[in-house]
Amino acid sequence: MPISHCRRHLLGATLALTSLVAPLTQADLEEVRLGVPPWPGVTVKSEVAAQLLEAMGYETRQEELAVSVILNGVAEGDLDAYLGGWYPVQTDMVEPLVADGKVEKAAANIQGAISGLVVPRYVYEAGVESVADLNAQRERFDATILGIEAGTGINTALNAAIDEDLADLGDWKLRESSTAAMLAQAEQKMRDGEWVTFVGWEPHWMNVSFDLVYLEGADDAGVAEIESTVWTVVPGDLKERDGDVHRFMTQYVVDTTDQNDWVHAYSYEERSADEVASEWIPAHYDTVATWLEGVEARDGRPAIEAVKAHFD
Repeated sequence: MPISHCRRHLLGATLALTSLVAPLTQADLEEVRLGVPPWPGVTVKSEVAAQLLEAMGYETRQEELAVSVILNGVAEGDLDAYLGGWYPVQTDMVEPLVADGKVEKAAANIQGAISGLVVPRYVYEAGVESVADLNAQRERFDATILGIEAGTGINTALNAAIDEDLADLGDWKLRESSTAAMLAQAEQKMRDGEWVTFVGWEPHWMNVSFDLVYLEGADDAGVAEIESTVWTVVPGDLKERDGDVHRFMTQYVVDTTDQNDWVHAYSYEERSADEVASEWIPAHYDTVATWLEGVEARDGRPAIEAVKAHFD
């Protein structure tokens, strides 16, 4: 789903990030650049962060890019934060950058998330309880798994399972598309009572709107239900460049209930991320204050005071 905020520049995944902004030389940031994959949860989470940062006196820029491009941009210092580091599916993408000191995992901004393959409950009750059960019903599924955007960690795991014929998925196909398109197709199939399996995760409105079951694993296929953590990934030198932005990023931890509400409003109710964030922030100053504890705005005021002055 495209990001609609007027401040954003929508860029293709092949964009050369080094052309976006010249390297920073001052001691603190004037503009905070966020890498945002086209996922509803990260979209709204990034918008909330951007509005808080703007209230603190920063300019912000949100770039819609593929995960691999975002991580490269953070590692090279062309982006300042990525709020969608989903573990364990992105572990192999992020950890080498952490080991090299190019990026830092600043905070686990969502904890206790889950991801994996899901089926409607009527499919589960018909006997499809694990990934190992899929191939026996391949014709009913048309040997197809509905996936999300190309290059994401769970798609990589699914493609590896297919390539290695794990759980007898060797002649299955993964249909990659946008999250919105995947869910629209899955919803149509469920409405018609058809069998479908697709990529699911929580927090997300799909878990509220649809009656879904996460499949158990098989043969180390790497695509079963797994508990996940979502990390904020920042450049390794962010603390030196701007201690206040860094501290905010280490404290920006979102309750899964809040993110479910954000995603429901953004994706299901089709409200803009800008509107969702601007209404939520002034209604939840207690939560915002914990994120901004000890953080100063660019003018030296406590950040929470600047935020309240901006929104009230």
